Amino acid sequence: METMEEKLRVLAEKDRVALLGGGEARIKRQHDAGKLTARERIDLLVDPGTFQEIDRFVVHRCTDFGMADQKFPGDGVVTGTGRIDGRLVYLFSQDFTVFGGSLSREYARKICKIMDQAVKVGAPVIGLNDSGGARIQEGVESLGGYADIFLRNVTTSGVVPQISAILGPCAGGAVYSPAITDFVFMVEGAYMFVTGPEVVKTVTHEEVGMEDLGGAMTHNVKSGVAQFAAPDEASCLAGIRELLSYLPSNNLETPPFKETGDPPDRPTEAIVDLVPTNPNLPYDIKDAIREIADDHEFLEVHEHFAGNIVVGFIRLNGRSVGVVANQPAVLAGCLDIDSSVKGARFVRFCDAFNIPLLTLEDVPGFLPGTDQEWRGIIRNGAKLLYAFAEATVPKVTVIMRKSYGGAYCVMASKHIRADYNFALPTAEVAVMGPEGAVNIIFRQQLARSDDPDAERAELVADYRRRFANPYKAAELGFIDEILHPTNLRRRLCAAFDVLENKQDDVPRRKHGNIPL
Repeated sequence: METMEEKLRVLAEKDRVALLGGGEARIKRQHDAGKLTARERIDLLVDPGTFQEIDRFVVHRCTDFGMADQKFPGDGVVTGTGRIDGRLVYLFSQDFTVFGGSLSREYARKICKIMDQAVKVGAPVIGLNDSGGARIQEGVESLGGYADIFLRNVTTSGVVPQISAILGPCAGGAVYSPAITDFVFMVEGAYMFVTGPEVVKTVTHEEVGMEDLGGAMTHNVKSGVAQFAAPDEASCLAGIRELLSYLPSNNLETPPFKETGDPPDRPTEAIVDLVPTNPNLPYDIKDAIREIADDHEFLEVHEHFAGNIVVGFIRLNGRSVGVVANQPAVLAGCLDIDSSVKGARFVRFCDAFNIPLLTLEDVPGFLPGTDQEWRGIIRNGAKLLYAFAEATVPKVTVIMRKSYGGAYCVMASKHIRADYNFALPTAEVAVMGPEGAVNIIFRQQLARSDDPDAERAELVADYRRRFANPYKAAELGFIDEILHPTNLRRRLCAAFDVLENKQDDVPRRKHGNIPL
């Protein structure tokens, strides 16, 4: 019978082999490619000494194609728990040194196990992706493993935050798991695509490289699949840590509070000069967001996609707040298909996880044109409207300048259950801009005029004086208060303090039918 000392030697040897993944030669290849190993990534992500591994010795069950003699402890994925800023997270890290990180049935079971546990205890799930896809030798068992993970992604959605990092290849059906998660980070040199360059060339006769087809900036700028881009793995993992600092661990908690030395009544003097009184002049709404935020800190989400709307996280008096803002510096802040979808997804995330919403509005309407109409601006614009109307978290809206037409309704207006609606004196609330309104209302009068240009200018000035301001809406109770710009931060902090324990009653239902 083996002694305890002998048994411990066996355990130490098995641990040593497991920690090497696919072996020293393959680890060297990983490093030579400029990539970290699965375990090195975990060490960078979580607080030192907090990672607790689960299923270290699991191996695959495949016996075909000589696989019975090729088994590595862990089978290509490292799973377990750790802590980030002291808070519990569950995570998996795909190990490219073992069969190229390809997914087997047992590999999938490991991931499903930690996702199930994460839901039970209410902790975020983080996936570090670096995989060649399904393990071909296992056939349908590997495909079934992906489907098992997809199901967990869906049932976990809205219960605990799910974050994906793409640190290498992510191809074929594997892309749909990250796509279902809440946030996707991509590192330069990593890629995602359903069909590779060879297939694209065969079908379309178009030469395209992996970076152009599915690289980090392609998915951050063009497709919108990824919300964050990073130049290297270290900055990517640091970005995940920063993002988590704004998020609750689950849908039953509120976001973590962060002490700040920034007084809630600090005057926001920069906004006085920031917002032009001329409605046709652009400005950068991000400057306004930073002026309002605690310590001027703003974590932008989806920075490179649909720049005509800005979304992200700030803190106000220590509390996490989600910001949705029109960007006058891009397309004059018009809403289009991409910006509507971007905004809607962010609003729904915040609502699912009890993060209050601040809307900064400066929108001349929806982007006109046959391209937008044919591609479904009605259906897609309705997504943003639906998301704001559905949200029951505290909602505060500030009309910075233009608020025209249907976009006025969509951008968290009083009519779709916003709690506080404020306006700056520069606000213009109307069905459309004064020039367009005059051209329609006074069309016949101008046609008969001896000097239509002069009369039009006079009528436009009169319309702007009477309607292109916030006072009519305030008279009707659609705007609760017209604010001096220097008081904006103070008033917003006070509003969110009042709304801290807000509850909205909604009809009982399985779920609504958002116009997907």
